[in-house]
Amino acid sequence: MLSIDPKEISPAKLQGYLQSAVAPRPIAFASTLDLNGNPNLSPFSFFNVFSSNPPILIFSPARRVRDNTIKHTLINAQNTNEVVINIVNYDIVQQMSLSSTEYPDGVNEFEKAGFTMLPSDIVKPFRVAESPVQFECKINDIIALGDQGGAGNLIICEVVKIHIHESILDENQMIDQRKIDVVSRLGGNWYSRANAGLFEVEKPLTTLGIGVDSIPNFIKESGYFNGNDLGKLGNIEAIPNEEEITIFVKENFEVKAVLSSDDFDTKFTKAKEYLDNNQVLNAWKLLLAEK
Repeated sequence: MLSIDPKEISPAKLQGYLQSAVAPRPIAFASTLDLNGNPNLSPFSFFNVFSSNPPILIFSPARRVRDNTIKHTLINAQNTNEVVINIVNYDIVQQMSLSSTEYPDGVNEFEKAGFTMLPSDIVKPFRVAESPVQFECKINDIIALGDQGGAGNLIICEVVKIHIHESILDENQMIDQRKIDVVSRLGGNWYSRANAGLFEVEKPLTTLGIGVDSIPNFIKESGYFNGNDLGKLGNIEAIPNEEEITIFVKENFEVKAVLSSDDFDTKFTKAKEYLDNNQVLNAWKLLLAEK
């Protein structure tokens, strides 16, 4: 058996062991506002429910291991004492992952990840309209657990209003666990889908993905691509240029056949196939290629 003294390994390696062993973990998709009213949206897997009367949720934005900086969510929580915790299901997991990209302060992750901002009833932060359950919360306390990289900050939230999509309810108006289709976080790139088990989501680019807001409308409005598809398309550093697209078409007989058909259905269907197989750049090149 491998036995480890936490003080004798690096914080990054220790974090890897903890996240891989203490799993699966639910995901708090936290929406906050800064003091200027700018929205922020970010997921956190150090999260759970700790009380039902009063209804208390706790999540923990940790200090970054690499440079000991703190996240915008924590700063906003300290300044405003309000948050909306949105639940993540499989339908939005790729967009959720894209939103975790460390965009500069003031960038709206709702727009970058392609989510709809829904006004809350009691608190000021927006809800994620696509989330199956949304908890409006007042923050009761924030407890710092340390001052070094990797140290958590417990944000203790009291739920003041709950919003549930009717599509996930059963005949008794309770949440159907099959319909909600929640996902949870493990170590590395691994997630777990309650209905289907393990799957992987490629981590967002450290160089910043272009975002769903940069995808041309003819793709977003085609009706062929769901939120997860758009999340994948938004998680690239740059849209392929004309030379890259020309080479791709020239070297791919199947793509030539798709383009020669002059049929958008065929083109979008093939691009969707590429996305399902995580061939994101191929999907982009096909979508942007001309006959």
